[in-house]
Amino acid sequence: MRPDPTECALFYRGYIDQIPETDILGVLQSQLSDVCQFWRTIPEELAASVQVPYTWKVRQVLDHLVDGERIFGYRLHRIARGDATPLPGFDEQHYAVASEEHPAPLTDIIQTFESLRIANLLLIRNLADGAWDRAGTTNGSHITARALIYILAGHVRHHDAILRKRLANPE
Repeated sequence: MRPDPTECALFYRGYIDQIPETDILGVLQSQLSDVCQFWRTIPEELAASVQVPYTWKVRQVLDHLVDGERIFGYRLHRIARGDATPLPGFDEQHYAVASEEHPAPLTDIIQTFESLRIANLLLIRNLADGAWDRAGTTNGSHITARALIYILAGHVRHHDAILRKRLANPE
């Protein structure tokens, strides 16, 4: 069942709306192969560049997707397990700058994403039915485990679409 609009802050609805499919596990699984296969076609030299009007290097976008997978997955894990401790937000701009302090090779970034996605899929597949409805607070806003599952998929779909458009015409 898809999350309803009351299950998360308005900001996250854009990511959830990226996923019209009803089989969320199928979407998450297909992203594991489809997006990683595409990312493996990106040359290292292109990953280190910024194309106007974008402000982040391709590598920073991929690192951002890894950060999102890790943080949304952590939030999902805590909320699905019934932990009601409010969870903080994160500053994606700060993380993007910090990722450039010691840039990882693309192969490591992709492998990290794959590992995190596999771990998140295993978590989601093994959640009790009631865990999907559990709610918590992140970044000062109410959110359910179900919404976080859709956000995982929608966040990747959103940024992957931008990357594909961006890399179709790298200038």
